[in-house]
Amino acid sequence: MKVLVVGSGGREHALIKKIKQSPKVSEIACCPGNGGISYDAKCYPVAAMDIDGVVNLAKEIAADFVVVAPDDPLAAGMVDSLNAAGFATFGPVARAAIIESSKVFSKELMKKYNIPTADYETFSDSAAAVEYIKEKGEYPVVIKADGLALGKGVIIAENFAEAKKAVANIMEDKIFGASGNRVVIEEFLTGPEVSVLSFTDGKTIVPMVSSMDHKRALDNDKGLNTGGMGTVSPNPYYTQAVALECMEKIFKPTVEAMNKEGRTFKGCLYFGLMLTPKGPKVIEYNCRFGDPETQVVLPRLKTDIMEIFEAINNETLSRVDIEWSDEACACVILASGGYPGSYDKGLEITGLTAGQIDGAVVYHAGTALKNGKLLTNGGRVLGVTALGSSLQQALEKSYAAAEKINFDKKHFRKDIGQKALKAMQK
Repeated sequence: MKVLVVGSGGREHALIKKIKQSPKVSEIACCPGNGGISYDAKCYPVAAMDIDGVVNLAKEIAADFVVVAPDDPLAAGMVDSLNAAGFATFGPVARAAIIESSKVFSKELMKKYNIPTADYETFSDSAAAVEYIKEKGEYPVVIKADGLALGKGVIIAENFAEAKKAVANIMEDKIFGASGNRVVIEEFLTGPEVSVLSFTDGKTIVPMVSSMDHKRALDNDKGLNTGGMGTVSPNPYYTQAVALECMEKIFKPTVEAMNKEGRTFKGCLYFGLMLTPKGPKVIEYNCRFGDPETQVVLPRLKTDIMEIFEAINNETLSRVDIEWSDEACACVILASGGYPGSYDKGLEITGLTAGQIDGAVVYHAGTALKNGKLLTNGGRVLGVTALGSSLQQALEKSYAAAEKINFDKKHFRKDIGQKALKAMQK
């Protein structure tokens, strides 16, 4: 098979490396890809949002299967267009991708079908939103832009002044563009967070192994929210009992709810969960593999990923026995200094090959290849990942490998996985 992967980040590199292991696959193409991906796939300069361009590329290279990884093209209907052109695909159609592309839709879906989530109200008028927050008087309060915002459209306000500013920034200043035309004001939930990705063909849902993301830019969960500074798998808070409860109260009901709404979801459905004192609740849905969760989940997958993707496309997932490694996995993100604010690009990266740690894999997120040199080309630059017989061992390998890689103003958190290790000791 010839497989085309759409996207250009660390998640796409992790997918490509896993697809590369499939005996079914002879060739992998990627658009637009990045510097590191170009070592594992043939990259084409077609933007991830260029639907016509991607369909034409798939035709030009005679792709047998197309994997659409990022949220924006899924929400814009890229899978719909590829299916119409006769291509087998992995990823939901636009009608189903709305579960991520509209926070208002997903909250109303959960309310309608009694899927546990935080109490909320939605607003399309900023003055009404501010008035509601003032009347409630409960802090912290969570303010979410309705649409896609690169994983950054959520603001947690500690007091009224912060909340008022957040509403103004989102709805009036349009810091997230049209995504901020509506907002969801939500109660602040407490408890451990868990990310669970799942495979579904719209009939069967198979959760993947759990993971724990680290969203804040700085150690001890300080600093600004990012797209994710590192991940570990498994998440120690996600016990067998919690998994069973989530399956019955959240996972299956979500797939059934989408079917009832005429929005059958086929692809990777991501559940961002909070394990509250009142049980697991949904913080958010994503319509695709998470980043950087994919980087610690897929290395643990033992089953041929293309067998799974084909079964989802053919709606025969129930016939596939999906197996996972018992090993732990850790990913440390090396970011550009200043991320998630402004940062420099074009800085040379060294130490990626010479004397690298055995068993560590480096996924490229924001890199470019110019004149034979790998350069930084984004906020999150690399995801340094390792498997280990224990989480401690996986983390030691990841950090040892991360220390060997250098670029000017390299920034990374030193405490990835520490919370998980403490939870395991309890």
